[in-house]
Amino acid sequence: MSVHYELRCRECGKTWGNAPRSFCEDCFSPLEVSYDYDSLKKIVHRENLASRDFNMWRYSELLPLSEGFAGPNAVGGTPLVASRNLASRWSLKNLYFKNDAVCFPSLSFKDRVVATALAAARRFDFKTVGCSSTGNLANAVAAQAAQQGFDACVFIPADLEPAKVLNTAVYGARIVRINGNYDQVNRLCAQIADRFQWGLVNVNLRPYYSEGSKTHGYEIAEQLGWKLPDNVVVPMAGGSLIGKIAKAFKELVTLGWVEDKPVKFFGAQATGCSPISDGVKRNLSRFEPQKPDTIARSLAIGNPADGPYAIKLIRESGGWAEDVSDPEIVSAIKLLAETEGIFTETAGGVTVGVTQKLITQNRIKAGETTVVCITGNGLKTTDAIAAEFPATEAIAPRLEAFEALLDQQFAAAAGKGN
Repeated sequence: MSVHYELRCRECGKTWGNAPRSFCEDCFSPLEVSYDYDSLKKIVHRENLASRDFNMWRYSELLPLSEGFAGPNAVGGTPLVASRNLASRWSLKNLYFKNDAVCFPSLSFKDRVVATALAAARRFDFKTVGCSSTGNLANAVAAQAAQQGFDACVFIPADLEPAKVLNTAVYGARIVRINGNYDQVNRLCAQIADRFQWGLVNVNLRPYYSEGSKTHGYEIAEQLGWKLPDNVVVPMAGGSLIGKIAKAFKELVTLGWVEDKPVKFFGAQATGCSPISDGVKRNLSRFEPQKPDTIARSLAIGNPADGPYAIKLIRESGGWAEDVSDPEIVSAIKLLAETEGIFTETAGGVTVGVTQKLITQNRIKAGETTVVCITGNGLKTTDAIAAEFPATEAIAPRLEAFEALLDQQFAAAAGKGN
């Protein structure tokens, strides 16, 4: 096992070696993976990456992996899309979308975190893996467990989007639906992990799991030519992703791979579940938990585990947090699709809608480089926008029928213009 990392308490600093645990037994604060950067500087250099495949494993030395680990699949390596149409509409010069809606194998950034979690599960000899999930994580666990030969059992709130439930079931995972919200599901999973000695990726494997999110940040910097952006807009559910992107940027600076510069972090939430955004806006030191009520179910975590750290990061970076209503989410999904050809799920509608608000508030400036994180695919949440696109009336297979249809559409368009 690598000697270059170990678990460390985020509050008291006590180290705990490497084991399937998520909290400090002395102060009950969360653990995270801590690295020996002086040693890493000697064994990995930016130039090493050029010959490697463009996926998350190109950064293996910066992840909590065993010696000699070989990535079992090609997770990550998603495009950073330079905006033209939406950037012009918003009067921005350098707008990018980091599009994890095409991440392999299950079309969300959760594939990254599951990849590092299952590497830890293999190392700790778990045979059954699982998670508590609002949808995307269950998809990713089920898909990668099938690839790697794990038994999978996932726990979800009973009201999840049908497409996300199907996208878990198709991989053969056992699905346990719970009559409760995500926070209640997560509490149950903490008990299950202890009782059955299963590797639940966001419970007892959480420190290793969350490190996978750093690769989202590494790729942003590399795709910008090994430069850091001025602004990053990140959707927030549990609040981990925004912190891990910041950690990735800090590590690249520490290693000397990028020049240090201020980066403002902006958190995005749905108004119907916005404890972190609310905490930032009200200048709270600790957020107040909320009961979720939003179409953005992948962000519907009312008591986010990393919420306090997200609030602290946002404030210290000079950023901000905003939230958008359900109708604004739907409008933003349509806007991104119509301008950039990217079909995002509701979480992406949140980040796009919030970005638009931040520009209006003059928190994001025209000449700055801004990256908007798109974390999941719109095919997972079609129910959220289906009503916007009712089926059109079918016409006869004749030219005169088509010409009549064109006349009707022209007349309707003219009427809207009056």
